[in-house]
Amino acid sequence: MKFENFTIEATASAVPKRVVTNDQLAQIMETSDEWIVQRTGIHQRHISTDETTTQLCTQVAQTLLAKANLTADDLDYIVVATMSPDTLTPSVSAGVQGNLGAQHAAAFDLNAACSGFVYGLSVVRQLLIGDRQKHALLIGGEVLSRLIDWQDRSTAVLFGDGAAGVLLSSAPAAEGAWISEDLRTFGDLGDHLTAGQLPSHDPFTGQTSASQPYFQMNGRQIYSFAVKQIPQSIERAVTQSHLIVNDINHFVLHQANQRIIQAVANKMAVESALFPVNIGEMGNTAAASEPLLLDQLVTDGTIQRGDLLALTGFGGGLTVGTVLLRY
Repeated sequence: MKFENFTIEATASAVPKRVVTNDQLAQIMETSDEWIVQRTGIHQRHISTDETTTQLCTQVAQTLLAKANLTADDLDYIVVATMSPDTLTPSVSAGVQGNLGAQHAAAFDLNAACSGFVYGLSVVRQLLIGDRQKHALLIGGEVLSRLIDWQDRSTAVLFGDGAAGVLLSSAPAAEGAWISEDLRTFGDLGDHLTAGQLPSHDPFTGQTSASQPYFQMNGRQIYSFAVKQIPQSIERAVTQSHLIVNDINHFVLHQANQRIIQAVANKMAVESALFPVNIGEMGNTAAASEPLLLDQLVTDGTIQRGDLLALTGFGGGLTVGTVLLRY
């Protein structure tokens, strides 16, 4: 039997215990709950105290295995989408693999910023193709609070921490979840959203370059990019599938800004109810964003087996990506 697709066996999520409200942010910077909500739709976010990206992703991995009734030895791959790893090496995925004791699993991280989970779905699908059934964890995990300048209200009010993911098993083409995809990168626009610039040091001259570890974002450019590129990406994925936009039951978009999501719904002439949001509670969690929302919708019964989903990520790179799935 040839396996050319995958099924979604389970979803799971984990967030830091500490919740930071807009009113709490107003105590350390010039802002207000009203100002933040009107511009972003965010009311609160989870911020790590001592939880690392690896720890949050490990919690997700353990829950996924339990839900799918599998063991760590059953795993073939562990892929973590993140732009905020604990260290450049070892990777977050290697830490998860070690924590699980998943001796047979190859592990690596993937960085496509806020599109990371969607890009990861495409990568894992290719890994699972073969002549035997295989199993993979795909997790989006971020501790973005380490990349925030807490005196810069233009970025500090946006981001939160968390992790979520899926356990995927390979399946015959006709029985799997994956339908179509559209992935695009616009590297010439990359300087509109940056974070984590490391310093350099010349050992011969002693000269050291300045670093810029914190988020730097051109909000207007990102808004324009998203409102233009998201509908086009969804339309391209739909066209490949020989379906129509009206066939989609749920649009699971990256939770960057509620105004962006509403603008996309309006531009596509699709009712807002089909674009669920949780940004009010989670903030922007980058690669964790889509799987956090997906797990919430599966857990509360909004998403049912057989529903057609459009998962779309957009952000740093700049990148945009859509995957159509049958849950």
